[in-house]
Amino acid sequence: MDNHRFIILSVEAAPDVYVKVLEVKEMLQAGGYAGVSEAVKAAGISRSTYYKYCDHVFPLTESAMGKRITISLQLSHESGVLSQFLKAIAEMNGNIMTISQEAPLNGMANASITFDISEIQCSFDELMDTLRGSAGVKKLNIVAME
Repeated sequence: MDNHRFIILSVEAAPDVYVKVLEVKEMLQAGGYAGVSEAVKAAGISRSTYYKYCDHVFPLTESAMGKRITISLQLSHESGVLSQFLKAIAEMNGNIMTISQEAPLNGMANASITFDISEIQCSFDELMDTLRGSAGVKKLNIVAME
């Protein structure tokens, strides 16, 4: 078995301890804490817990992001919903590569979009928050990132 396999996991699905380790790393990087002991105390975890996971838990940074992403969407079947969604991608400097949309059923339409994210002008979290918050978006899932 390969011991160097990686996954991308949303913080919503991650065990709390991993999120706390990331918080400690961010606190230490930002400064303001004398050291690990002070930062782990502020985060509410032990030093041993931090050291157990610190070399194995990392935030998704822009440098680690791929060049393109494929998402699946469930959209309200209303005039302009897909157009506004695509406009939001373009405004963040994303470049659409493919779009596939199924015929609407019961007022909802499923779509799959692949777009280039190498030139986006925001963080990955901001991108996803903006897209999930777009009018008419009922569900958005990341299918793949390359």
